[in-house]
Amino acid sequence: MSKVLYIKASPMKERSNSIAAADAFVEAYKKSHPNDEVKTIDLFSANIPEFDFVAASGKYKIMRGKPHSPEEKQAWDKVVATIEEFKDADKYVLAVPMWNFSIPYRLKQYIDVIAQPGQTFTVDSSGNYKGLVTGKPAFVVFARGGEYAKGTPAEQYDQQSKYVESILRFMGFTDIRSLMVEPTLAGGPEVAEQKRTAAIEKAKQMAGEF
Repeated sequence: MSKVLYIKASPMKERSNSIAAADAFVEAYKKSHPNDEVKTIDLFSANIPEFDFVAASGKYKIMRGKPHSPEEKQAWDKVVATIEEFKDADKYVLAVPMWNFSIPYRLKQYIDVIAQPGQTFTVDSSGNYKGLVTGKPAFVVFARGGEYAKGTPAEQYDQQSKYVESILRFMGFTDIRSLMVEPTLAGGPEVAEQKRTAAIEKAKQMAGEF
């Protein structure tokens, strides 16, 4: 039995194009893998730890074996618990909309919490980074109002898929499967509906090979 972690990074619920396609993927996956467990984290309702001064201070003190306050330990323990929840999964599904050419702030906060040395990556004696979350596939749905196809002038503005795929690779992922839903605004409502429908069908197909 595999554990699937489904991360929703949009607050738009049923109106979200990324969630619509990712939901279709998860439902199709459940049908073909009835014994697998799917855990969902809605980042806009989840209690993501604050990585503030107390947490950062506790991190460095604890990692270096230095004296720390109970508040620092408590803050760092919350970060570690979030990381452990993330690493406990065998497979990952993410629904990610584009905000201002990048990602929603709640997803960035979540990434800033889980991307920690000794937890999801390490650095060797030569200064080379090595991801620690390995051998696990990730499926990511990216939804964007415009079109940012590779090789076009608009590609330079895509700091959404480039960043998410880059940080996943940084943490050790090598099997990253992406699905784009675009344009969801620039082409008007009819085109948006067509793209949404096509993405849902494609997601269902991709679920069978996950």
